[in-house]
Amino acid sequence: MSTSKKQSSLTEAMLLATVARRFYVQGRSKLEIADEFGVSRFKVARMLDTAMESGLVRVEFALPAPVDLALSDEVRSAYGLDRALVLERSTEREPKEVVRAKIGTLAARLLEEVVRTDDIVGLSWARSVNAMTEAIRTLPRCPIVQLCGVQAGMDMRGRSVETVSRVTAVSGGDAYPIFGPLVLPDRRTTETLRRQPGIAETFGQFRNLTKAVVSIGAWQPGESTVYDALDEAERAAIAARGATAEVAARLFDASGNALSTGLAHHVLAISHEELMAVPEVIALGYSKPKASAVDAVLRSGMVSTLITDAAAAVPLLALAAKNPPR
Repeated sequence: MSTSKKQSSLTEAMLLATVARRFYVQGRSKLEIADEFGVSRFKVARMLDTAMESGLVRVEFALPAPVDLALSDEVRSAYGLDRALVLERSTEREPKEVVRAKIGTLAARLLEEVVRTDDIVGLSWARSVNAMTEAIRTLPRCPIVQLCGVQAGMDMRGRSVETVSRVTAVSGGDAYPIFGPLVLPDRRTTETLRRQPGIAETFGQFRNLTKAVVSIGAWQPGESTVYDALDEAERAAIAARGATAEVAARLFDASGNALSTGLAHHVLAISHEELMAVPEVIALGYSKPKASAVDAVLRSGMVSTLITDAAAAVPLLALAAKNPPR
């Protein structure tokens, strides 16, 4: 009795495998397979489903990068993005520096593919954007524009001026740097610096941008360049206004609305309006602590492509399910 059972199981498995081979490998239609085996095309469809559900047939995707295809597709669909690239789950156990390097490498590969000679590309300052610039190997000749000033206290390699220089060294295009601090003491000083010829020329390029690469910061310690650059009183005052996320020194509340605070008048950075007008924005935002900030920025409608990790993607999907983006 047991022998008959095994034989029956083997026979069924062979039939399912043969039908699956006809369909997936040889490209035969369900109708052609039905004619060959003397069954209905609906029966063929059920056989293919059974082969997949039983594990007899497994689908594997050999992507050229360590990307979680299912999570990427779910995040893209949930937020209506052009693209979402989510690092595979194994990165959840890796140090943040390793994840940052992988995010940067993924962003570099994408930028190398999508940038054209007629583009004008903007780069914000961020450790992940710096990691991207170090991984770029080739880029068409195009202008590179710095989106915000330099954070005080950064070493030269980490500064946004050096970030722009590294990319233009690869592309051979014109560089538009901002030789000035990110955060300034007052509005008067900020306006004086903006009128300086070199900085004014860079600010004049903001309206011409066709692509931008930015990093999403969360309004909490260690998760935003701007947050860390301010004193405690100003951080708290901005938090009380509802700040959740920061991109290139511009703030967003939890619903993705631009947040107007006094900070806007003493930073050297692209404006909210100019950021929103860029046709293609690639945003880098990863790690679980930044999930709410990433959610907020995606709700703004500014982002075309998100590059993130599974640690942020899973809570992101929960946030989108609880309160679907408009």
